[in-house]
Amino acid sequence: MLSPSSEETRRLVTDFRALVADVEGLAQATATQTGEKIVGLRTKVQQSVAAIKPSLEQAEAQIKDTAKETDRYVRAHPWTAAGIAAGVGVLVGMLVGRH
Repeated sequence: MLSPSSEETRRLVTDFRALVADVEGLAQATATQTGEKIVGLRTKVQQSVAAIKPSLEQAEAQIKDTAKETDRYVRAHPWTAAGIAAGVGVLVGMLVGRH
């Protein structure tokens, strides 16, 4: 079943993918800049992005697998899923009501 943090994880992956794209764009935009420091920094950034991409793809695949498993569970046990959702709703309602 989907963990409470799976939506947060999905959002994190999306945000991280945007960050990687921005960093790649920055590296490309500075491609014409010269100087030892900028060239070294650009190389380091490109290496970091290349190292991060497989982890990002793996996290995205895990999220998709979790979503598929959740869908299968809910389809196989709709009343149980509805009961769990109702219980979580009651708990959230009680917590919100306290504040």
